[in-house]
Amino acid sequence: MTFSNSVKVCFSKFTTWQGRASRSEYWYFLLFYLAVIIAAAVIDNVSGTAFTSPNYMTGEEQSVGYGYLYVLANLLLFLPGLSVLVRRLHDTNRTGWWYWLTLVPLVGIIVVVVWLCSKGTAGANNYGSDPLG
Repeated sequence: MTFSNSVKVCFSKFTTWQGRASRSEYWYFLLFYLAVIIAAAVIDNVSGTAFTSPNYMTGEEQSVGYGYLYVLANLLLFLPGLSVLVRRLHDTNRTGWWYWLTLVPLVGIIVVVVWLCSKGTAGANNYGSDPLG
């Protein structure tokens, strides 16, 4: 799956929790997500719309590094990102509820990332047919 095709598929299935997603679909969308939020944070800082908070040592206002555009980008990309993550877990024949394992500090995140990097089930599994054909 190509980068642009992956982004199109993720936006067209942004609330589809059934089915499977290939590794390339997930990782290309994650790359797109990171590029968008980094660009949004840069634009917020350059345009001066980044949020500020007081420095407790000096009392001066300082930028927190993100602003309204960053928050908007994260809100728009949250559901497509979550749905492709669930479909990627389905590809490894695991329920999407395993996402909650990421709340376990360090170990949970490592386990889920290993699952996301691993090859999907060959052929059909409990969640549908093989996305690679």
